[in-house]
Amino acid sequence: MKNKIIFQFLTIVFVFLNSSLNGQGLLDKLYKEFPDKLIYEIATFKTTRIGLGHSIETRKKGTLEISIFNRYWNIPNFEGQRFLADVVSTRYGLDYAFSDSFTFGLGYTNHDEVLDGFLKYKLLRQIKNSNKGLISITLLQGFSHRSIKNIVDNLYQPITNSSDKYAFTSQLLMARKFNSKFSLQITPTFIHKQTSSLTESPNNQFAVGFGGRHKIGSHASIVSEYFYVVNPLKTIDTYNAFMVGVNWELSHLLLQFQITNARNFAEDAFIGQTKNNFNAKDGNFHFGFNATFVLQTRKKKI
Repeated sequence: MKNKIIFQFLTIVFVFLNSSLNGQGLLDKLYKEFPDKLIYEIATFKTTRIGLGHSIETRKKGTLEISIFNRYWNIPNFEGQRFLADVVSTRYGLDYAFSDSFTFGLGYTNHDEVLDGFLKYKLLRQIKNSNKGLISITLLQGFSHRSIKNIVDNLYQPITNSSDKYAFTSQLLMARKFNSKFSLQITPTFIHKQTSSLTESPNNQFAVGFGGRHKIGSHASIVSEYFYVVNPLKTIDTYNAFMVGVNWELSHLLLQFQITNARNFAEDAFIGQTKNNFNAKDGNFHFGFNATFVLQTRKKKI
């Protein structure tokens, strides 16, 4: 009886050791075949735009963004009667992500009749807890076309060929998420206009944008942007665009509330052609309200 018990005990030990060795060997094989994967930072900015300009973010493949951007301001010594604001400018936009890294968008602004669009490609992603991949980099190529003629705020020729009303904006978006609350972006910018009614002003402009986001709650954050123009227009006074605001996240809907001196939405216009300083005098203090809705057009794989 005693020998039988010893035999059973040795059998159990043998089976256990054999299983452990085989299991450990299997784990070793799995570790070799599937090494530790890189973990990338996500939600450096919660949306594809900081406020005025683009952020480094692109949407997941198959995502459709529907956006309405509004800008309100008053006209000095305006004798008419308007509700809340003398002028309301609205941009209607559609953006679609063809892949996780590539997005195409189009928009139309009713006030100055501008059609704008962009191509956006995420080139590099920040890596968590690593000395490599310290920043995220996204490339942006935008364009705009003006159809309105003889408007005071239009710095293009009043009568030109269609090709002369185009402007092109190239940007290198570089951002880093320092922690769960704070992110910073730097945006070198090159703007080319086909022609200008201001003959002494440059057709090419260079600018640098600075943008930041600080999270103040589970669904709210403070954002700000500033664009410094290296070679501003010479024949009229222009000012660097500035914005400060609050972003509020509601599931698939993002609301943005801003105070800014920029009236336009196309990059070439608000970066290089902002004619108002950031103050509350003479209608230079503008209120912005943006709403962006995210719609998934592709079914998630189980």
